[in-house]
Amino acid sequence: MIEKAILVGVETQDNYLTFDESMLELERLTDTAHGEVVGELTQKRPAISKRTIIGKGKLVELEALVASRDAELVIFNHELTARQTAVIEEAVKVKVIDRVQLILDIFALRATSKEGQLQVELAQLKYMLPRLTGQGISLSRLGGGIGTRGPGETKLETDRRHIRNKMTYIKRELRETGEHRKRSRQKRKNANVYQVGLIGYTNAGKSTLLNQLTESEAYTMNQLFATLDPLTKKWQLPTGLQMTLTDTVGFIQDLPTQLIEAFQSTLEESRDMDLLLHVVDASSPDRHQQEKTVLALLKKMEMTDIPVLTVYNKSDLLGSEEFIPTLFPNCLISAKNKNSEELVFSAVTKEIKKQFDSYKIKLEAHEAYLLDELKRTTLLETWEFDEANQVYVLTGFARPNSKWFQEN
Repeated sequence: MIEKAILVGVETQDNYLTFDESMLELERLTDTAHGEVVGELTQKRPAISKRTIIGKGKLVELEALVASRDAELVIFNHELTARQTAVIEEAVKVKVIDRVQLILDIFALRATSKEGQLQVELAQLKYMLPRLTGQGISLSRLGGGIGTRGPGETKLETDRRHIRNKMTYIKRELRETGEHRKRSRQKRKNANVYQVGLIGYTNAGKSTLLNQLTESEAYTMNQLFATLDPLTKKWQLPTGLQMTLTDTVGFIQDLPTQLIEAFQSTLEESRDMDLLLHVVDASSPDRHQQEKTVLALLKKMEMTDIPVLTVYNKSDLLGSEEFIPTLFPNCLISAKNKNSEELVFSAVTKEIKKQFDSYKIKLEAHEAYLLDELKRTTLLETWEFDEANQVYVLTGFARPNSKWFQEN
């Protein structure tokens, strides 16, 4: 069922630089959540109203707009308290939700794995807990469309103790799945597998790039948060070096803190990477703000020590104007263009060389079986057979702690 929605936003001294982009993003989020935007109401104020976000006059205007457009839902671009929600709902007589609820709702739609579903439910419960009093229309219409999916479908009790118990249970379940992930990551680390993580603003094209580089079939869609559950695939460079490539959830401006906390175990997948590919939509008019959002979240998650290669994507949408990058090192590609693979391979190879040490190894003729292992675990650049001395001479790059340095 598609719900008709009115979007509401207040431009203040704190958000005027990103306000227009944020409202456009809210519209896209609404579309992703299967809502239809039938109207928009904005206001400029020095600061939001503590009682109703918008002023009294605007609230009357909102009431009239809702009635004239037959809207079933009002979505605020600001986080609402339970009291603010109740007061606004009393005036407009329809369900009122905020940006955080909308994003949580999309995550509830997108989560397919058990872990993803548990993480979303935990985030929703954390959001609901301080808002149990004065919920009004929202609680009386549980299970009724946008903003109520997830735990709302099973009629969320308004007993704080019950919710806290449920949160404790979910955290325990997530700890167990987190431990399993940790063991898998450690296994890859012990095997000296080079790990690459895809990060970036939502809808930048991470899944499309993953599909092209690994020849897999991850879900891709021109929607926000098309990917929610992390996906790890085997990836091999033309030289033979075997790696893993992990796709993760997209970032967004004002990503709810509840989600960052709930998705810690998922985000830890990126924390253990050897290299991060920061995929950026080069054609986005808000590219600079999106870059800042991702870099700020990396800092918040204490991941600034991991090397980052920026992959500017969607070059096919740039037109004739010259593209000027702002983040380095980088490469400019279109994930839909097959030739882009070579550009990514080349850029990634350069970054790996910075982390690895160069080697020159000689293998006896009877050790030829080690050639395959060298290709898989190092960046093998040249190899030739020295007939005079009956040895293979190989040059390339390997991890500083690699066995090849210890044995030769």
